[in-house]
Amino acid sequence: MKAPGDILLISCYELGHQPLNLASPLAVLRQAGYAPVAVDTSVDTLDDAAIRAARLVAISVPMHTALRLGVAIAERVRLLNPAAHICFYGLYASLNGDYLLREYADSVIGGEFEEALLALAQALASGEPLAIPGVRTRDVAAAPILKRLPFVQPARETLPAGTRYAYLVRDGRAVRAGYVEASRGCLHTCRHCPITPVYGGRFFVVPREIVLEDIRAQVRRGARHITFGDPDFLNGPGHSLAIMRALHQEFPDVTFDATIKIEHILERRDLFPELAALGCAFVVSAVESLSEEVLRHLKKGHTRADFAEALAILDAAGIPMRPTFVAFTPWTTPRDYLEVLAFIAEHDLVGHVDPIQYAIRLLVPPGSALLEEADAADWLGPLDEAAFTYRWDHPNPQMDALQREVTALAERAAREQWDHETAFEEVCALAEAYLGEPVPVPQGVYARGGVRTARRPVPHLSEPWFC
Repeated sequence: MKAPGDILLISCYELGHQPLNLASPLAVLRQAGYAPVAVDTSVDTLDDAAIRAARLVAISVPMHTALRLGVAIAERVRLLNPAAHICFYGLYASLNGDYLLREYADSVIGGEFEEALLALAQALASGEPLAIPGVRTRDVAAAPILKRLPFVQPARETLPAGTRYAYLVRDGRAVRAGYVEASRGCLHTCRHCPITPVYGGRFFVVPREIVLEDIRAQVRRGARHITFGDPDFLNGPGHSLAIMRALHQEFPDVTFDATIKIEHILERRDLFPELAALGCAFVVSAVESLSEEVLRHLKKGHTRADFAEALAILDAAGIPMRPTFVAFTPWTTPRDYLEVLAFIAEHDLVGHVDPIQYAIRLLVPPGSALLEEADAADWLGPLDEAAFTYRWDHPNPQMDALQREVTALAERAAREQWDHETAFEEVCALAEAYLGEPVPVPQGVYARGGVRTARRPVPHLSEPWFC
């Protein structure tokens, strides 16, 4: 299976970044002598000829949206090339393995996937039985590989150009953005996170020189901003800081952003003035909620007061926070939702929050740690395998109706390129109409027709979706 095109690697959705989940296995397979074809369907067309030529079709599904798009591709592959072996790899392949193997896939791979994918290609080429560590089939059970693998420099040169992906918007300028990961997995076990049931609190650092060379390759192609896609950039603070210092020394004009937990911001507050000096444009933090009850269910490890303190720490360092939320959960009360809007207005965060964040609804995939909660039977509905999530209804039907309306509004705001202030006002109007209460902010902070925006425009990526 070493003829060009025998292996087809497909990415469907990578949040506007050139997909590392293609570049990494592409490099591993090439090093072993294979000549795979890689297609990112978010920016390129997957043609019929590529499908018909492939003996192994591997579809990357690191997130829910990617999986929904990926199964449509699998259906097309099965129609055009019934003999092809279809493999799904990534977090959502592990979580949804039962259904995928029954309906679409010949194998699934989770956890650290590169060696397992190479071993699968080798077994298919030789005709050996598919009893491969990390590769689950209909006949062979296999747990995800959870150990640090030898990393290979990602192969990006044949992927679509960086100009076709997200860029950083800062001070009225568009700056080309790249993407790397300094680690995989996560030390933390937030109950709603899809990483938790796969990695179980484990994480692995990517060697510093591999990360730096990946950055160099993207800078040579025009990137002037780098997104670190680690689930949490400060899981290994010494490792991350060493990379940042080396990056800034070599490319002092290149900025970066990273995802950092609220509790890590508090615990490592002394790091942020240096991170700002090294070029940190903004920090993404999964705040999720201000409700103590919701935060307890999600096992987030922070409080509302911690969020406010983390904002102050970043403000003092001159780094904007771009918080993300799970706005709708079975435990979110109408008052909780209104208080999030009030907090955003009071703390002048309207320009920091993408409109889709007001609409995010809790996903409960198969294997989710939320299923282990003692009271899960009180709120959990049936598993909808085809939607890759358990169903749940809010005890207040108005909350579900509001979620649908805010989702439609956020999609319209993205399509029509509304400014954040307009979108926020419309969300507030919907919330007040559906929930029967005003947004509880002090007089003068927020009023229909005008939102206080004292902060400077916030740097942000042109791709606003986070799920």
